[in-house]
Amino acid sequence: MAELTDTDIRELVRERYAAAATAIAGGAAAVDPMAEPASSCCGPATAAGSSCCAPVGLEDAAGNEVFGGSLYDSEDGADDAPVQASLGCGVPTAVADLHDGDVVLDLGSGAGADVLISARRVAPSGRAIGLDMTDEMLELARANAAAAGIDNAQFVKGYLEQLPLPDSSVDVVISNCVINLSGDKPQVLREAARVLRPGGRFAISDVVADPDMDEATRADMAQWTGCVAGALTRLQFERSLADAGLVDVEIRETHRVHKHAAAAIVRARKPQA
Repeated sequence: MAELTDTDIRELVRERYAAAATAIAGGAAAVDPMAEPASSCCGPATAAGSSCCAPVGLEDAAGNEVFGGSLYDSEDGADDAPVQASLGCGVPTAVADLHDGDVVLDLGSGAGADVLISARRVAPSGRAIGLDMTDEMLELARANAAAAGIDNAQFVKGYLEQLPLPDSSVDVVISNCVINLSGDKPQVLREAARVLRPGGRFAISDVVADPDMDEATRADMAQWTGCVAGALTRLQFERSLADAGLVDVEIRETHRVHKHAAAAIVRARKPQA
């Protein structure tokens, strides 16, 4: 991993999730944990010998589904197409305490499931914004919003590390297993804090690494784009959130996703001015 820059990581992640969006839009299976990596879609394999373009897997090594739409319940529209297309590790909207009038920002919005759920909950006077860097995911999300007849959701292109929003412009920041994919997670958290209004809430689902995650896993790019290798530890998350100026940090493990990592709910808030 040492030879990969943050830009390299971003491009590998973008290519993998663009391929997932294309598969979903085409009605093909978006995931197949047993499939061999495609040798050409991302160029050469990484130093660890793994291609980043293996399909985005939803199961752990034991075959348990630990990512995806099965984590949602009927209240969240578990049978809806955007939810079924989810590649996340939790349901951040379940803990974000959304209200009518809130402006919600979803970091790495993918097919749009959490944006559409948020848009319904903050209606009629609130709105939900989905941010993604992948054109294919943005196209899929906009089509899903149109099909659902939701007009208080919008999707914008941008990077987590450089949010194209003004300071103090949103009430809630959510995200579903995306921040761990960034090569500069402290910067992502600083940007989230910047766009939150005073008193605003940060409520995400993400992967938290065990302190003893081995170097082989950390160096495996397929594990990185699969939401494991790049994850912060609990202590790193707590420090990065505090350094970003957020308070009342809470990290609660929900389920294991890997022998070296767990999905967790991570919450914090921006202090009142």
